[in-house]
Amino acid sequence: MDLLVGFVLAVTPICLTPGASFTLVTQRVLAGNRREGLLVAAGTATGLCVHAGLAAIGLSALVMRSAEAFTAVRLAGAAYLVWLGVSTLRGNPSRADSPKRLPWRGHNSYVQGLLGNVLNPKAAAVYLTLAPQFLDPGRPVAPQIAVLAVAHIAVAVTWLGVWTMTVSAARQTIALPQFKRVMTRITGTVMIALGIRTALA
Repeated sequence: MDLLVGFVLAVTPICLTPGASFTLVTQRVLAGNRREGLLVAAGTATGLCVHAGLAAIGLSALVMRSAEAFTAVRLAGAAYLVWLGVSTLRGNPSRADSPKRLPWRGHNSYVQGLLGNVLNPKAAAVYLTLAPQFLDPGRPVAPQIAVLAVAHIAVAVTWLGVWTMTVSAARQTIALPQFKRVMTRITGTVMIALGIRTALA
């Protein structure tokens, strides 16, 4: 139990730090409704399950030990974030509520949250650098990682859910086209910056 509490305390600041999921929730709720934000949170949770599963069977460790494989994952994640940012900037904020105008026409919010997390090497690194510090080597690793993953998901989804409700509640007040235009530019720029930071990390 002490190890679990320690992991939660260590992972909480990581979850609270604005990143791709935070930015996606903001953009999707402003463009649609709170359901879109919750779908991003669900996609993020699924992505964390993928990382935890890979860590449990050792595949993530293999990727992290291979410079070429890690670089490929990092650059794929960076390219995806930059694409999201550019697509957002090229969208028409005044028509943001129209599904045909969304910059990611072929993908729903769940898929966006899932891909944004799966392609994020920082999420994988949580289970390769942070989680091992909270494992008991005398017990099976997979069940322990599963417990840590549940705790990680609980923290991440709670935070994204709170932020979804916050943005949704303020949506009526900030629904002016000018504000949407500014937010579109900000979220697009943030995604591009996150992609560049990921590529250079």
